[in-house]
Amino acid sequence: MGNKRYRNLDSSYYIRRKPRRRRIKAAAIAGIGIALLLITIIVTVVLILHKKGDKSSDVVEETTVEEEIPQEVVEEPQTVEEPEPEPEPVVEVDERSPEVQSFATGYTVQSTGSTAEIVSEDVISENAILIDVDKAEVIAKKAADIRISPASMTKILTILVAAEHVENLDDTFTITRDITDYSFSNECSIVGFEVDETVTVRDLMYGTILPSGADAAIALATYVAGSHEAFVDMMNQKLEELGLSETAHFTNCVGIYDENHYCTLTDMAMILKAAVENDLAREILSAHKYTTCPTEQHPEGMTISNWFLRRIEDKETNGTVMCAKTGFVNQSGCCAASYSVSNSGGHYICVSANAWSSWRCIYDQVEIYQTYLS
Repeated sequence: MGNKRYRNLDSSYYIRRKPRRRRIKAAAIAGIGIALLLITIIVTVVLILHKKGDKSSDVVEETTVEEEIPQEVVEEPQTVEEPEPEPEPVVEVDERSPEVQSFATGYTVQSTGSTAEIVSEDVISENAILIDVDKAEVIAKKAADIRISPASMTKILTILVAAEHVENLDDTFTITRDITDYSFSNECSIVGFEVDETVTVRDLMYGTILPSGADAAIALATYVAGSHEAFVDMMNQKLEELGLSETAHFTNCVGIYDENHYCTLTDMAMILKAAVENDLAREILSAHKYTTCPTEQHPEGMTISNWFLRRIEDKETNGTVMCAKTGFVNQSGCCAASYSVSNSGGHYICVSANAWSSWRCIYDQVEIYQTYLS
């Protein structure tokens, strides 16, 4: 900011100097600017140093605080023994079919103060019993606990044991000469299977009950257990399982008389109850007619019938007889065991023995049902 030169008219130059006051003012302004710059620099330096000092003090303070805080005492967690949960109640599921779910459990029955003695002259059978299966009570009886020969009622147990072990009803078995000879020599009723005839297990099951075929029963026993003798052992094991072994014992699966082949009417009633509780056994015991499968020896099969069911179905019994099996040997005459559903929905089993004919046996049971299921 120096003095300016100016040109004269005659081309000479002259210098015009600034006033002194202006020079002083300009110098002051320049000094103030320099001072402000220096102040800014000093303030910046101070701030930077101050920040560094804060960081150092923070570290010191943190260290001091950590030293002053006492260590926490870590207490071991106390183990609280939780009470053992109460076991959930076991809910017993009734796996029986709906038809028999009202049956009393077990295979024992008892007489009560209302149990009647069968004294009617219209009941000729020397032994008889009528049981309310739902209550496990004897409704009426006549020499029911006397040991008898069960004859072909035995086959109820035969079919029950087989039903518990057979897995494939369409499996086959070939009839042997030993089987047909056994049936012939003991003068047994038969289905009519021939030697070397291959039949289904289903045919053997139905053939054991409907015509009371000894040929079918022996074949079925051999198929299930490998031999007749082994199957009889299984039958007696079943009696023990049912709690009947003290008063019942079997020596064959057909019902041929033997002094060691016996039971009471109460025993037979419980055997029938167990069979009714088995779906397959009940199905077979309730069949009125059945036709066996065609074979080379019987191309059209053989039609067989449960004559007891067919003869009693049109009689008045205050209900419907659903299952039945008859029998006969000289030592216990004509006998039968039947299962009936009354008109009111109750379930009953009737067993009778020592009647003089199969028809008389049927009439005796009709009379018992009529009299005591009113």
